[in-house]
Amino acid sequence: MTVLISRRDSGLLTRWWYSVDWAVLGSVLLLMLLGVVFSLAASPPVAERIGLDSFHFFHRHVFYLGLAAPLFVGLTFLSGRGARRAALIVYGGGILLMLAALAIGPEIKGARRWVNLGFMSLQPSEFVKPAFIVLAAWMLAQAREAGRRLEALMAWGMYGLFVMLLVAQPDMGQTMLITAVWGGTLYLLGLRWRYILMLGGVLLTGAGLAYLTFAHVRARVHRFLHPPELPPGARDQMDFALEALRNGGLLGAGPGGGWANRYLPDAHTDFLFAAIGEEFGLVAIAVILGLVAFITFRLLFRALQLRDPFRRLAVAGLAMLFGLQAFINMGVNVQLLPAKGMTLPFVSYGGSSLLAMSFALGLALALLRQDTERARGGRRVGGAAWASA
Repeated sequence: MTVLISRRDSGLLTRWWYSVDWAVLGSVLLLMLLGVVFSLAASPPVAERIGLDSFHFFHRHVFYLGLAAPLFVGLTFLSGRGARRAALIVYGGGILLMLAALAIGPEIKGARRWVNLGFMSLQPSEFVKPAFIVLAAWMLAQAREAGRRLEALMAWGMYGLFVMLLVAQPDMGQTMLITAVWGGTLYLLGLRWRYILMLGGVLLTGAGLAYLTFAHVRARVHRFLHPPELPPGARDQMDFALEALRNGGLLGAGPGGGWANRYLPDAHTDFLFAAIGEEFGLVAIAVILGLVAFITFRLLFRALQLRDPFRRLAVAGLAMLFGLQAFINMGVNVQLLPAKGMTLPFVSYGGSSLLAMSFALGLALALLRQDTERARGGRRVGGAAWASA
């Protein structure tokens, strides 16, 4: 059997080929491919209902994927230092764009979260999430190793600035998500339980204040806890989502055979999971659940095996970000959680979400790959030891 890339080579491509996590890489690319298939089936009725070309969302989804897939694979080539630099640039630029969105961004459904770039509307907070996780992991690891508090205070300051801007938009769903990931990162760092509980108390207090302050948050909670009594024959989007999942059965109604996505306002984004269940059935739901669970737990398992504290915290945090966002989206679709407005990573339509999650998992694989090269540091390839970055 011919080996296309020999272990005797010592170039970047060889090191990448034999150190990248192919299982996660392939699973992410498969999710991206499935997202294209599901978009083709679910988005045309949504586009037609609002007066657009039938394949408007599908064509744009393919366009975004054409940017996201090379970004994802390209980032896996980065060194640990390169990953930190990329995170720093994205965090700084993202914070500035979040400020710009608050000042001049369009107001959509009472929120200012987007910046119009002409060819797409960018949601900067999506990119700040993974960048913050990587930078905070670096600072916390440095603080633990050196025994200094400055780096830890800087990490807390970055978290506070990010959350403050999220609340100002307002975006309470993303605030709770990043706070949950932050708490998980602190737990892995070994922070004492009383501090974790204090953070949980802050989160609950913030949720209570959001409920009292923001009318849309209060309305969503009320609708979730006390579904309104609708006139006979009337249904809301949660009813349509559950009905779609029930109609799907084992194999579904077939592509284009569902009816709920003709009424669900966000069947191509927030409620794509329900549309998939109706048109492709329980089998497709199981495949998505399996891929999401595999990616999340494999990244977490490998993160816990890493010797470098920075890489361990960063990869685990990025895995939690991916897994929790997917869980929230699917939980909303089956009425386990109130509506949050979060997409299903790599599957739902949305340029910012697709590009940002590609950025997140690209960095995660880069950090895992560098640790693999460290583990092979004594092994000689082409007469030279594999150098770790």
